[in-house]
Amino acid sequence: YGGHAMVDSKLKEGFALDVVLMKYVSLNPVVIHGGGPQIGKILGEMSIESNFVSGHRVTDEKTMDVVEMVLAGKVNKEIVATINQHGGQAVGLSGKDGRLIIARKLQFMSNFEKTGDKSDKPPEIIDIGLVGEVVSINNRIIKSLIDNQFIPVIAPVGAGKDNETYNINADLVAGHIALSLKARKLILLTDVEGVLDGSSNLVSSLTADDAERMITHGVIKEGMIPKLQCCLEALKGGVEKVHIINGRKEHALLLAIFTDEGVGTEIVLN
Repeated sequence: YGGHAMVDSKLKEGFALDVVLMKYVSLNPVVIHGGGPQIGKILGEMSIESNFVSGHRVTDEKTMDVVEMVLAGKVNKEIVATINQHGGQAVGLSGKDGRLIIARKLQFMSNFEKTGDKSDKPPEIIDIGLVGEVVSINNRIIKSLIDNQFIPVIAPVGAGKDNETYNINADLVAGHIALSLKARKLILLTDVEGVLDGSSNLVSSLTADDAERMITHGVIKEGMIPKLQCCLEALKGGVEKVHIINGRKEHALLLAIFTDEGVGTEIVLN
């Protein structure tokens, strides 16, 4: 859950209603949220520059402080309050609570295939700061909340083994949590219609192989890369279907779940 759907009041209300309805029909939603626009706004007010590498926010210590404050504090509690206002029982967590998300520093390597560099030169390691990758998920906390009819709302801030704090891409966290819970579906809300081809047309259905080819050939760029990577890991780990949908459409979440034609891009393993 991220993008414009998190800042538009009407869309925020609609998302909360959709989540509550899902719980009422025993679909047991788990919400993992980002907060890029909100983080960017606060960083701008503090005159801290925002830089990105392949969809990952470069995160120094000052930026990490803001990321944790915004995600685990303001954004998480706003989502919880809105869901509860509409009849749900949401509980907000960050990955540091109960060691829910154990993380380590992401070793980010440049992708020479995307840049067209065909030399034998090894990929360059790029330091993007306190950006993490998931090592493990403590799903007992999530399952306990679900079993007691609560809706978990999780901020993607992880804890390192030596008490470091890591900023983790929300989509990657969502993929790992979906795997950990053996979820049937993973739904990613974004600010575009779904996966677009080289002519910027919506691709309504993809296989995992199709998605990997699109990444390799540079058709997929920037923020969509980690989204598709998370989709591929989830599918290979046993999640049946993944949807990438436009969160700016009203009730897009319900349309993805309850309609045959769906919305956005549906991705399956084969």
